Amino acid sequence: MLLRPSCIWTLSVICIVIGSSARICASDHAGLVSKGAQVIQLADGFRFTEGPASDKEGNVFFSDIPNSRIHKWSVGAKLSTFRENSGRANGLVFDKAGNLLACEGGSRRVTSMSPDGKLKVLADNYGGKKLNSPNDLWIDPLGGVYFTDPRYGDQDDLQQTGFHVYYIKPIHGDVVRVIDNLVKPNGIIGTADGKQLYVTDPGDKKTYVYRILGDGSLTARRQIAPYGSDGMTLDERGNLYLTSGGIRVYSPQGKQIALIEIPEGPANVTFGGKDSKTLFVTAQTGFYSLRMNVRGQ
Repeated sequence: MLLRPSCIWTLSVICIVIGSSARICASDHAGLVSKGAQVIQLADGFRFTEGPASDKEGNVFFSDIPNSRIHKWSVGAKLSTFRENSGRANGLVFDKAGNLLACEGGSRRVTSMSPDGKLKVLADNYGGKKLNSPNDLWIDPLGGVYFTDPRYGDQDDLQQTGFHVYYIKPIHGDVVRVIDNLVKPNGIIGTADGKQLYVTDPGDKKTYVYRILGDGSLTARRQIAPYGSDGMTLDERGNLYLTSGGIRVYSPQGKQIALIEIPEGPANVTFGGKDSKTLFVTAQTGFYSLRMNVRGQ
């Protein structure tokens, strides 16, 4: 499903180099960023970009929330509109079958779009009451889906008891609440082995890591960073990338090892490209990339 941009929508595809190189404002002893790498603005003219996700080929899809669109940046460096009327989609992720899962914050639901464009609702309520505004999500190795459910902007018709984290169980799709003690959970991602789950709470300016149990429930919470974040990603070394005053990179032990500056305040980040060694950043009105020495997990 590939839609043409509306004729009333203005977008610039520009590929601008920002400065002579990426500015690393902390020790990068791990050598994460490729030597001499440049932060490149791939496109601008959006209202608020979010939710980047890479497919198997390395194409990166991202949301423009206020315009209710999902865009595609191909490995051939071409920008297109993938979906109109996305329900103000925010976080995106691909499953193993190539379906694109989306947190449709405006429509208050989590959906899955098949490669042929068929849309399926995975979750739109908990306990018979509407979700707040699903924000970000991650799929575990079993096919279960974790998602956060805060609310930004108007607070009308909130039916849940607060802002929580949920798990859509594989096979039957039952929705269970797995975290109920955060202020406003937002970004979420787990390790490729399915053993750990990272959840950021910008409402309390903290990011946590949990141990995942066999039934999808969580235990052994510990703080991994004294910052909240909007989105986040992991690299092949297990380093965590947070979007808080730039891109802050934390080792698995919870030590900040780099701070990468982006011209606009970053909202979310993911690895993509043919070799998964390009860091793609959604940042307010722009969409950026940075060449790395490490791959995404």
